[in-house]
Amino acid sequence: MRIGLFGGTFDPVHIGHLRVAEEIREAFELERVYFIPANIPPHKNIQLITDSDIRLKMIKSAVRDNKYLSVSDIELKRKGVSYSIDTVKSFEKRFKSLYFIMGIDAFYEIDTWYDYKEIFNHTNFIVMLRPMDRKPGASDVFPNSLKTHIKKIDDVRFQHSSGNMIYLQQVTQLDISSTRIRENIKQGKTTRYIVPKTVEKIVREKGLYRT
Repeated sequence: MRIGLFGGTFDPVHIGHLRVAEEIREAFELERVYFIPANIPPHKNIQLITDSDIRLKMIKSAVRDNKYLSVSDIELKRKGVSYSIDTVKSFEKRFKSLYFIMGIDAFYEIDTWYDYKEIFNHTNFIVMLRPMDRKPGASDVFPNSLKTHIKKIDDVRFQHSSGNMIYLQQVTQLDISSTRIRENIKQGKTTRYIVPKTVEKIVREKGLYRT
């Protein structure tokens, strides 16, 4: 099975997340895309993150009507800091063909990730570009420590020495972010049409993001 892995804090999950997951799934003919909420993201302040059980509940409610989108609580069950290499290796035991989905801004910083070189040995990558982003070359995308392991196939496809592929894929840009949503709620503004109704209901019932 061709499986997409889409990690993040998802605090909260919103329409932008769902839209790009659907576009990537369709473009790469993935059988399923797993949303994987992080327990403790290595690069974020844990004190500012909503309780993991609530984030998990919001994601489950958002994807329940789409048979191609699922949720994995693997990083929540593992506790501690969430490292992508651990998650990828766990999924590799169950599925043969993995596609790690992430944005270009995060990919530019991948050399700050724990054991980042090893990740490329275990999964393909789909790096999402916004319409305004130019298609970067290998010299722009990959850290120096990886460049000798990367072969350019064309402007949007690169191959790692392991045989795994790195794809640059343009996706629809929706001017939505979890940070902006939290700020809107704090200011008493509506989140209608930017988060699913089910998520909006949970946010309201739990009194999230008001302070």
